[in-house]
Amino acid sequence: MREVTSPAPSPHPYVWHTSSYSGASGTECVEVAINVPDVVGVRDSKRRDGAMLEFPGEAWSAFIQAATAH
Repeated sequence: MREVTSPAPSPHPYVWHTSSYSGASGTECVEVAINVPDVVGVRDSKRRDGAMLEFPGEAWSAFIQAATAH
C-alpha cells in the first residue's frame, strides 16, 4: 500500500467510481479506481482532493474476497 497525499498527484490516470450503496449525494462512501493495471486507488468521497491510497491489485482482490466471503 502506498499513500499519496496532496498536492503530489498520482502518476496514474484514475477513473473513480462510488458504490451504488453510497448515499443519494454520493458523498458518504469511498471511491475506488480499478482502471489502472495491477493498482487500485481508494479515496474518501468527502475529501476528493485529500490523500488517497494505492493498493496492489492482488491485495485488493484478496480484501474483496475476504469481505464478501460471509
